[in-house]
Amino acid sequence: MRSVHQAFAVLLFVFALPTRVEWLRLTTVPWAVPPGLAFKSVSAGVDHTCAVTTAGAAYCWGSNQWGQLGTGDTTRSTVPVPVTGGHVFASVTVGGAHSCALTARGAAFCWGWDADGQLGNGSTISTRTPVPVAGGLSFAALSAGFAFTCGLTTRGSLFCWGLNRAGQLGDGGTTNRSVPTPVAGGATFTEVSAGSANTCGIASGGQAYCWGFNGSGQLGDGAMGSSPTPVAVAGGRTFATVSAGQNHTCAMTTSGAVFCWGDGAFGQLGDGGTGDATTPVAVSGGLTFAAVSVGDLHTCGVTATGAAYCWGLNGAGALGSGLTTHSPGPVAVVSGLVFAAVSAGAAHTCALTAGGAVYCWGWNASGQLGNGSTVGRREPALVSGP
Repeated sequence: MRSVHQAFAVLLFVFALPTRVEWLRLTTVPWAVPPGLAFKSVSAGVDHTCAVTTAGAAYCWGSNQWGQLGTGDTTRSTVPVPVTGGHVFASVTVGGAHSCALTARGAAFCWGWDADGQLGNGSTISTRTPVPVAGGLSFAALSAGFAFTCGLTTRGSLFCWGLNRAGQLGDGGTTNRSVPTPVAGGATFTEVSAGSANTCGIASGGQAYCWGFNGSGQLGDGAMGSSPTPVAVAGGRTFATVSAGQNHTCAMTTSGAVFCWGDGAFGQLGDGGTGDATTPVAVSGGLTFAAVSVGDLHTCGVTATGAAYCWGLNGAGALGSGLTTHSPGPVAVVSGLVFAAVSAGAAHTCALTAGGAVYCWGWNASGQLGNGSTVGRREPALVSGP
């Protein structure tokens, strides 16, 4: 079942991409980030990345065939380019080929690919500039999945919109939605994370819930059946944060321990093996984490002291270890830097330092590392620094 889902996800994205001729027309924007620019939020997607500066300006880089960079055109860029519109954002989140950002007042905007309604503005027409999410809701957090988006309101309610073929919107059905639709159950949440075809959230009491596709056990309820409504993650642990990826999920407890479940074929669960798990398993190494982020087939975390560690698939250097060897347990990112946050994408990773600089590493065919090239990196490469 896992291979069928992965094949579907790949085919869906590939058929949505431009033809080979159109790819050849894409050019690199000869533009550089102004010196001294500092970031406060970064999000890595499939083949593009976005970040928000401390002043609230959004910048994106990488693939742009659907306008996911928000520049008003479809020209890709290997360096950060400003999102148009003049909005002041607090955070940004990147999906498969769309991006969303949140203002300090809780207004949500999205841009890019919209074939399944993932922009949330009531249409299925892709847009190259930010458009407001319909409904007038005030959000505290947003999370963009492969072709859908979820938002946590300031009152703790969850809403999702976009592709719903596997029940990833959590509304009890499988019908796509082009406007925010409430997640069933009425629970109050504090966290939400949208993955490839599943979503997870943390309820106000710390219980983790997941819904959507479950072919590899990524819902964590001990079963393999998909669910269009939230199901409790087994184990009864109290979690602080959760992150959903392609076919696996990880969550961090209030004490900084990380547990993962779902597909573990490349060691992305971090428990030292390569088997799947339908319930949470502890990440090995005894590290205390402050943040965790799940990509397609790898996972990364930042410890309480600011050190970055990654585990799982590493063929493109997404683990940042200086090698291309896969790892079933945490390996240190080679940098010596002190990180405040990390974001794992499809096959690349970006991290934010305590001083506001962004570094990226891994796959770079579309310029998603933001360092002015399309050459992959096995170690962190500076995007922009304060």
